[in-house]
Amino acid sequence: MTRPVSSVTRNVRVEPPVLGVEDALAKMMLIREVEERLLELFSAGRLFGTTHTCIGQETCAVGVVGALDHTRDVIFSNHRCHGHFLAYTDDPELLLAEIMGRVTGASGGRGGSQHLCERNFYSNGIQGGIVPVATGIALAEQHKGSGAVTACFIGDGTLGEGVVYESFNMASLWKLPVLYVLEHNRYAQSTPTTRTTAGDIEARAAAFGIATDRRAADDPVALAEHMRSVVERIRAGEGPFFQVLDTYRLAAHSKGDDDRDAEEIDERRRADPLLRLQHDVGVKTTAALADAARLRVDAALARAEVAPVAGVDAEAERAAFHGRARTLPGKDAFPGPDAATTLVVQNLNAALHELLARHDDVMLLGEDIVDPYGGAFKVSRGLSTRFPDRVLSTPISEAGIIGMGGGMSLRGMRPVIEIMFGDFLALGADQILNHISKFHWMYNGQADTPLVIRAPVGGHRGYGPTHSQSIEKMFFGVPGLVVVAVSSRHDPGELLRRAVVEDSRPVLFLEQKILYAKRLQTEAPAGMVLELHESEVGALYPTGVWRTPGSAGDVTVVTYGGLTAMVEEALFTNFEEDEIVADYLVVAQLAPLGLAPILDSVRRTGRLVVVEEGTAPWGFGAEVLARVAEELGSGLARAVRVASHHLPIPNARPAEQQVLPDAARIREAVRSACR
Repeated sequence: MTRPVSSVTRNVRVEPPVLGVEDALAKMMLIREVEERLLELFSAGRLFGTTHTCIGQETCAVGVVGALDHTRDVIFSNHRCHGHFLAYTDDPELLLAEIMGRVTGASGGRGGSQHLCERNFYSNGIQGGIVPVATGIALAEQHKGSGAVTACFIGDGTLGEGVVYESFNMASLWKLPVLYVLEHNRYAQSTPTTRTTAGDIEARAAAFGIATDRRAADDPVALAEHMRSVVERIRAGEGPFFQVLDTYRLAAHSKGDDDRDAEEIDERRRADPLLRLQHDVGVKTTAALADAARLRVDAALARAEVAPVAGVDAEAERAAFHGRARTLPGKDAFPGPDAATTLVVQNLNAALHELLARHDDVMLLGEDIVDPYGGAFKVSRGLSTRFPDRVLSTPISEAGIIGMGGGMSLRGMRPVIEIMFGDFLALGADQILNHISKFHWMYNGQADTPLVIRAPVGGHRGYGPTHSQSIEKMFFGVPGLVVVAVSSRHDPGELLRRAVVEDSRPVLFLEQKILYAKRLQTEAPAGMVLELHESEVGALYPTGVWRTPGSAGDVTVVTYGGLTAMVEEALFTNFEEDEIVADYLVVAQLAPLGLAPILDSVRRTGRLVVVEEGTAPWGFGAEVLARVAEELGSGLARAVRVASHHLPIPNARPAEQQVLPDAARIREAVRSACR
């Protein structure tokens, strides 16, 4: 069951109600009852996966969430998120059903304990990784003028993650409306944080010019009053705030894995803030509130238990994934005659100018992209001058930039992230793998991440081992991610426009560096015509298929990106010297791969050559050959891969050329396939 998205943003001021003692106790007792019940259910084998309870830390949730405006403020929580979720939703059934794997859960049973989504509440279990996402949400809300504050909860162990400080830096630079809440429970899983965290905790945020405060989380009413003043300060435009709350986790890190000293835990139990609050309101009121919490949890559990268990229809899921992109006339993705004098870099730059001019929800973030520099390869030239509020030059923080883009996209923006060199995508791999590619599915369709990550890739420029790689194979198999490669045979600017405007999925957009200074190819290769396969008509990123009219192809040759000129040179020689006629396919969408046009060609030729610039093992060619062989069996008579040798890319130009594929190797591969 897919539950509707509700991302409310308003400019009106809505004061959260003042938190009273009995109300605070009721909320804390509901959280405690749910958490204790979850531990019982786990012991009885009635739940899936794992859970991280917040027993002992309820004051943090009630005090902070109680200070937020639930109609517009946003919360991003971590693995220990149950208390924050209940303080926000007041709905134990959504939480219990989710952890029980039921379709009525907050994320339809897909996310479990750590991955919750409801209205303006999100959580994810990757430590530190949520911080740039939450910071990006704050940037989006700032741009929209919603007046919303984003609260991001982290634990003290998270201070070991570098992306936290990347986020602090950008939040402070741009005075973003974000509240970072550190629940300092003294342990990073099982290790005391005195052994893992050096220096002064508050000083870590203060070093970035972020206002800080540290206090004990032992009185929810006093904490809520303090946090209301903090939230209003942020809402007034004073920038981010770092709040440290000293608390203590009375239960294990996860279910039963607790190696802490028993006497220490007993001492902390005697100082439990919940006991103090119960003493303040008296035995009678406490008993009534306990009964009410127990009855609510009983009812929620009963309803959750009769709900259907979540399942997966793989075919329907794949169709839904592809359905999140519009279909358009296929041939529009190929350059017309009027583009014959256009360079690829000019084409992409013009597309970005048009996108920013036409769409207020498009923003561009990247390193060194503002004028006069305009980016390492000048694709962003002139944009910051024309759109100064929507083109942001960032620090060198690839993980932070990509994560912020993910957060912006969650809140309805369409960010374009420029990574200076594709090699640096590895620095942001966590954000791609564990965040932006998963949010839509993990949150049961309640969120989209229409984010485009542009990255120059490939060699032939003499940039050496860490600036010349084609590492896209690392991302081909990531569910939920689209990988697109431009070529001079496609219209790169049109592909980019489609990725930004027409696609609600996250797109990794690869631009081979050697293409920037090349002209778009408006004429078909010699003796060939463009014939789109029926499956590609209307595709956002169609595979171009060129054939020789009236001749049956002897071999199918598949490539992508910047190798088209090299491949076409080889094919021309193969035809002239060996009378080999090829079906020539240039793929734009590398993943998920549309196999139909390749299969259609190989059924006729029986022979297949795949050419890529990345290294061969576990690469694009390996996937194409494996899938064609699975489909055709003995119908595939011969297959050959051409790729870079399995080595780092040398800096010296002669050595670089020996490692990278060239026309001679392609010619020989085609001959070999046809023997």
